[in-house]
Amino acid sequence: MSNLYSQVVKKSDMTDITLNEFKNKVLLIVNVASECGLTYQYEALQDLHNKYNADGLEILGFPCNQFGAQEPGSNEEIQFFCTEKYDVSFSLFDKIDVNGDSAAPIYQFLKKDNPSESGSDDIEWNFTKFLVSRDGEIIMRFGPKTEPEEIKKDIEELLNV
Repeated sequence: MSNLYSQVVKKSDMTDITLNEFKNKVLLIVNVASECGLTYQYEALQDLHNKYNADGLEILGFPCNQFGAQEPGSNEEIQFFCTEKYDVSFSLFDKIDVNGDSAAPIYQFLKKDNPSESGSDDIEWNFTKFLVSRDGEIIMRFGPKTEPEEIKKDIEELLNV
């Protein structure tokens, strides 16, 4: 786990990729769920993707079922839901755990030196967001209730737009 770009993740079709594919991009990494009270944030995340993707923003969504069993579906069901309900076109990955012994390595890496607002290393709920600079530095961790629109200024600064 030397750096963010060495992380291997599974796409929703279960093929492996390294995050090196996103080098020199600004990343917003989010653990997502389809049956959460915050699921509406998909719309605002997609709006950010639409507005800033051409400038270098990539949104990476990692479905997770660890919070209230709010992401029970298969990868195919999750992809269908996100496309049909929110017209999501940003990258969605394989459903993972973000906490505990079975936490995906990407989330072990993200949480390592980036505690929540309460000081916890654990992800506290769905739609926790990590903003990453073009050089792979984790700039900030945002709590679940931080609306994607509230991160817009930080994204624009990193994109120089």
